[in-house]
This record gives sequence, structure tokens and C-alpha cells, in this order.
Amino acid sequence: MLLYFVRHGESTANLVHEFANSGFKHPLTEKGVAQAQTLARQLSGLQFTIIYSSPVMRAVQTAVILAERFQARLEITEALREWSVGIYEGTTDPAGWELHRQVQEDWYIHHKPESKMPGGESWLDIRARFVPFIEGLVRDGQHSEQKLLLVAHGGLYLAMLPAILTNVDFSMASQGFPYTACTIAETRPSGLYCLSWCDKPLNG
Repeated sequence: MLLYFVRHGESTANLVHEFANSGFKHPLTEKGVAQAQTLARQLSGLQFTIIYSSPVMRAVQTAVILAERFQARLEITEALREWSVGIYEGTTDPAGWELHRQVQEDWYIHHKPESKMPGGESWLDIRARFVPFIEGLVRDGQHSEQKLLLVAHGGLYLAMLPAILTNVDFSMASQGFPYTACTIAETRPSGLYCLSWCDKPLNG
């Protein structure tokens, strides 16, 4: 089984640098729509029967474009939502972004997975919803030729993909996850193995 981890296209929230990880606002920009359409064309030789998406608007709109292209069923799941920033949701406060940076530094450098923004999620909270979801997909399809496409967020992928991919660590993940980039993983006896990171093939 192959899992395709895709980031959404550019949204208005990205342009104004607003925390928009809950609710349903901030659609894709025209550029973001074009990015999603380009990705759909790039993947057109593949067959997906189901696409999973974060419930955040920018992810849903990206997933809808892909689902229409592949005539695939679309399923929305909280497991793929971007991680919560608590009281800073809906703001553009530079202090919030600095705290956001500090929390990620706590997680990835200082090994403090319990760190979080006021009212937000810790790394442990994110893992508690994301990892069981992925484990369920793998358990149900590991012996099949199925291809699953998941549409979510850069922050979520930075936090969680190093936790589930056997050959990806934070240093690789921290290189960034551009809009509509695609990371592909396959099921192996040793776990989920990353074949390509953001469209760049990996050796092995």
C-alpha cells in the first residue's frame, strides 16, 4: 500500500500570516487553486478510490479538486487537522508566531513533547489523534495495492511524519513542505518507509 501525503494549496490565511487552524474560512487563492489543479494533472496516471482531508477549508478545497479529478470518495477527518494554537487562533500577532516557534523548538530540539501554546495542542496531543488514524489505514490496507491520498498541513507533517516514517527525521522534515508538495510512503515489514519527500526520490 502507498500513502500520498499532500499539503494544501496557498490560501488567504497564508498571505496574511493568520493562524487559521479551526473554523472554516480562508479559501484557496487563485494561485492555490492552480497549484491543486497542477497536482491533479501530475498524479493523473494514478488511481485513488478515497481521499482523506483535514476539515480546514484550504485543505478541503484542495481535496475536492483532487477528488473530482480522480472520481474518488472524499472523507474529512479531524486526525489531519493542523495543530491547535489555542488562544492565538484567528490572530496575526507576532508574539503568537514567536511562541509558535518556541513550542516547535521545545518539541524538536529540547525534547519537551508536552509543550504547547495556551489552550493549544502539545506534540503528544497531536500524536494521539494522528498516529492511530494512520495505523488504522495501514492495518486495513497493508497487504493490498491500494493508494491513499491524504491532504493536510505543513505544521502537522513537520510534527508527525518523522514519528511514523522509519527513514525520515526532523532534520529532513524541517527543510519544508511546499504548497501541494507530495510525500510518498509505502508499507514494509519494518513500518512505513518514505520513497520520496516533497517530490524528491529517496535512496533505498
